[in-house]
Amino acid sequence: MKRRVVVTGLGMVIPQGVGVDGVWEKICEGVSAVGPITKFDASAFETRIAAEIRDFDPTDFIDPKEARKMDAFIQYAVAAAKVALEDSGLEPEREDPERVGICVG
Repeated sequence: MKRRVVVTGLGMVIPQGVGVDGVWEKICEGVSAVGPITKFDASAFETRIAAEIRDFDPTDFIDPKEARKMDAFIQYAVAAAKVALEDSGLEPEREDPERVGICVG
């Protein structure tokens, strides 16, 4: 059985920001997210620069109590999924849950 797949929304959390529009704007402006590593002490490593995700507040997307239980990468994935769902314009409570999915990658 063939079924069509329709991409209705996009979401992202990357070093340049959160959400397609803001990120695209920064990319077009040539904004680099590369800088000194601040998330951990990198002095023991040869490389001390990276493109870290900065200024991300998981509580903009996730209940603070739930956010504390999650690793940062899970927080990014949940935030990106929520942004994609918002971007799609779909109302989850009005959709058949068997017909809606989110791809993270």
